[in-house]
Amino acid sequence: MKLYHHPLSGHAHRACLMVSLLGLPHELVEVDLQSGAHKKPEFLKLNPFGQVPVLEDDGVVVADSNAILVYLAKKAARADWLPEDAAGAAAIQRWLSVAAGEVAYGPAAARLITVFGAKFNPEEVIGRAHTLLARLESHLADRQWLVGNGPTVADVAIYSYVARAPEGNVDLSSYPAVDAFLRRIEALPGFVPFVQTPAGLAA
Repeated sequence: MKLYHHPLSGHAHRACLMVSLLGLPHELVEVDLQSGAHKKPEFLKLNPFGQVPVLEDDGVVVADSNAILVYLAKKAARADWLPEDAAGAAAIQRWLSVAAGEVAYGPAAARLITVFGAKFNPEEVIGRAHTLLARLESHLADRQWLVGNGPTVADVAIYSYVARAPEGNVDLSSYPAVDAFLRRIEALPGFVPFVQTPAGLAA
């Protein structure tokens, strides 16, 4: 199993975190985004969208971080991480959609400004991030995990960009339930940290 990633990509970190939490043997292959390796023909054969992460497993190629989370949980036959019942599966999908929507256009976009020099409106994306965080804070006020009584792929999908939100000038200090949630994930066996971006990386 090969996992193509970049250490500063939150999407890639989701996949790296999931494969480690499940204890699945794998090889990490770093893709040099700065040199444009993700846009070269050999990588585009794996993912025509030219994005990391990509998982390659015995002839099966899975692109998209959330799809990889689902694949890994199914591969490991771990219904605790990805419930089989209709209500549980739907609840997971709801949070995967939040990860692809509100997270991507809020804290992830804010971080893209400072880390990669993206041309987003800081006030707009930081505002979206705080709207999301307020909803997360409310949801986590009386529970430890996003879905059910234990960690699932939903928690992994949300973790990376929320944990690194301060890199995008999104202050987490007003969200104690969210902070406690992040600490619970970081305490899980097999947790791998999302590296802090070196200062001055962005152009």
